[in-house]
Amino acid sequence: MRSVTRESPDRDSRHLLDSGAAQHGCHLTKGQNVVLHQDGTPLADVTVGLGWDARPADGADFDLDASAIICGPDMKAVSDAHFVFYNNLASPDGAVRHTGDNLTGEGEGDDEQLLIDLDRLGEGTGQVVFAVSIHAAGTRGQNFGQVDDAFIRVVDNLTGREMCRYELSHDAAGETAMVFGALYRRAGEWKFRAIGQGYTSGLSGIATDYGVNVG
Repeated sequence: MRSVTRESPDRDSRHLLDSGAAQHGCHLTKGQNVVLHQDGTPLADVTVGLGWDARPADGADFDLDASAIICGPDMKAVSDAHFVFYNNLASPDGAVRHTGDNLTGEGEGDDEQLLIDLDRLGEGTGQVVFAVSIHAAGTRGQNFGQVDDAFIRVVDNLTGREMCRYELSHDAAGETAMVFGALYRRAGEWKFRAIGQGYTSGLSGIATDYGVNVG
């Protein structure tokens, strides 16, 4: 069972990259995918950075949370422990690590990040799905219609180069969680797919769809 109740964040673990520090890679549209290293050189590990700007109308705090689900060949979570989020900051094998919860989303660059050790992801990994959800969206009356400039990007940690970026641009009023994209391997190559699928059922709705028991 994987509880989605909040624990205190480890603020010292947060590692935010400056989105302007590296040259931007290709910009994707919804449904597009891209080979991350088109020159064929191997990737060792990457950072998946997610960012957003909230504009709450009533002045209430607006807290968004990034998460990742490591899926097997059936595209369902390998286990509940392979759901990486603010209450479970690393997968059992250490292949995916969350750098810590950002409670405000303030500042430039990435708001939250996930570190992916590609060599630790087994050959049987179907994909790693990346999502963002609004904490306590129901009680605060918040949704993605109040979020601007949301994006996901993939950075090569060896070179610091941003390989791709996907910026959400559609109207998401009423949706409280969003699957931004997925990292997957095909024919020995790592690829990223821009998804942009919204949920009105929050983080638990995404987790349930991918076979995680949120209890």
